[in-house]
Amino acid sequence: MAEMDIPLVLSKATSLNSEQIKSVLKNTAISRPVSVGEILAAKDFSSAEDVVAELCRELGLEFIKDIPVADISADIVRHLPINYAKNQGVLPYKEDNDTVTMLTSNPVNTIAQDDIQVLFGKRVRSIVTTAQRLQDAINRIYEKSTAILSGMDEIEEDEMDLEDPIIDLLEAGEDDAPVIKMVNSVLFRAVKEKASDIHIEPYEKDMVVRYRTDGIMYDVFKPPKKLQNAITSRIKVMANLNIAEKRLPQDGRIPLKVGGKDIDIRLSTVPTTFGERMVMRLQDKSSTTRELHQMGFSNETMAVLEDLISRSYGILIVTGPTGSGKSTTLYGCVSKLNKPDINILTVEDPVEQRIHGVGQVQVNSKIGLTFAAGLRSFLRQDPDIIMVGEIRDLETAELAINSSLTGHLVLSTIHANDAAGAFPRLMDIGAEPFLIATSVLGILAQRLVRVLCPHCKVSYHPSDFELQTIGISKEQMKGANVCKAIGCEHCGQKGYLGRTLIAEILPVTDDIRSMIMQRKDGNAVKKQAVANGMLTFRDHGIQKVLAGITTIEELMSNTQMDI
Repeated sequence: MAEMDIPLVLSKATSLNSEQIKSVLKNTAISRPVSVGEILAAKDFSSAEDVVAELCRELGLEFIKDIPVADISADIVRHLPINYAKNQGVLPYKEDNDTVTMLTSNPVNTIAQDDIQVLFGKRVRSIVTTAQRLQDAINRIYEKSTAILSGMDEIEEDEMDLEDPIIDLLEAGEDDAPVIKMVNSVLFRAVKEKASDIHIEPYEKDMVVRYRTDGIMYDVFKPPKKLQNAITSRIKVMANLNIAEKRLPQDGRIPLKVGGKDIDIRLSTVPTTFGERMVMRLQDKSSTTRELHQMGFSNETMAVLEDLISRSYGILIVTGPTGSGKSTTLYGCVSKLNKPDINILTVEDPVEQRIHGVGQVQVNSKIGLTFAAGLRSFLRQDPDIIMVGEIRDLETAELAINSSLTGHLVLSTIHANDAAGAFPRLMDIGAEPFLIATSVLGILAQRLVRVLCPHCKVSYHPSDFELQTIGISKEQMKGANVCKAIGCEHCGQKGYLGRTLIAEILPVTDDIRSMIMQRKDGNAVKKQAVANGMLTFRDHGIQKVLAGITTIEELMSNTQMDI
């Protein structure tokens, strides 16, 4: 890493600005014949944390890599607002008779040090850490300081706030106040635990609240059955639904602001034997669009994908199960293509992320603004690239095909089990095979697998049976780092922390085009694509197992043996 850009690494790993970094590297030669920057650049570092640690050693500063969050008292941050801690990059760590120890990612921030000294009335001792680890510690400490299920009174107004004024029909009696707090606590905790869905399920003698985190459902708690109607009514009021209608399904949305994040919640209610069942899908609107290279595609898949989206016309379809990151991938494609000289229009349900420079239209079926209606109007808006949230019916499929045939690049999604299965799905909708063959550039299929927790994963040598079951040869095991899940405090004893995608991409070549024209089934198309060199779900998953990113169990539960 002799060519390492030290200022760039420091700017990413700490909260120092460019001027501060230049000053630090310039003024800390410490009577040496070479600068600190040259000393750092000459060393072989494996991570940004190592760079920061070495810089601190050269400057005589204390550095901590692993922050013992469990040992930090929640009371120490009681009088320090979370927004201040995050913006200034500071966190009180320990306190004794005359000193308060402060974690910081910006050791030259004397203003924050003075503020902490005034707040505690004690001398400040600073310990440096990286910005990412500090922000994670801040989130976890302030979560501890907030009583999730019982002490919602302690949550400040700027921690959880509704965007739109809502008429609270449950404020009539004092007995209803705990229900409001309980619902708020369910939403607050779901956001803190990064749940993607909240399920509220009524049964004969009780009801259950469950979260879906990293694709897995977990029981959270069981509210008293007697509060069922009050809880469902409160949620329906927040979503502006008809609380008197309990016989029909309803859909709504709840805009929230939780801990400075804009959260959009899509609510679905259905009547069951024991009451209304509710499912809420959480979408963080404040999250930035992820770049394609950050999503976990293999080098081979990434090369084909970049080639397809560089075409001037045709259709690229992304497929996969619900919640597999299809929209995230489309946003990544749009973000990569977004330039001042390109006109990009999208029609979505809903608009999940806002991209500057892109015209985004929200579907509203109640007033007749469907995918097809939006797509039809786009053709008069002089677009270069069109993104359609989903191809659901023949009208949308035909309009997407016609748009591609008239010189537009169209990006869309469809529900299918794998890449080859998208062609029979389009035919099942009613699209003509010759139109599919001439317009579709390729199919990208993806699904998500859980990522091993980096804090507790353990390397091991799988048995011959495991290797045979998943299709890994002994030659592939040379130099591999196969790991298994253990569980620790960082991952909630689950062994996994986050998810990554596995993908397969099927470009439409001449032989594939011929098979589509002949209405060949998905299996035949897949065999031909594999013969042409396509990496399947299983192939990509094996790469991630051998790299120690996910486990054999995860791959077996999310993929099938290739034909």
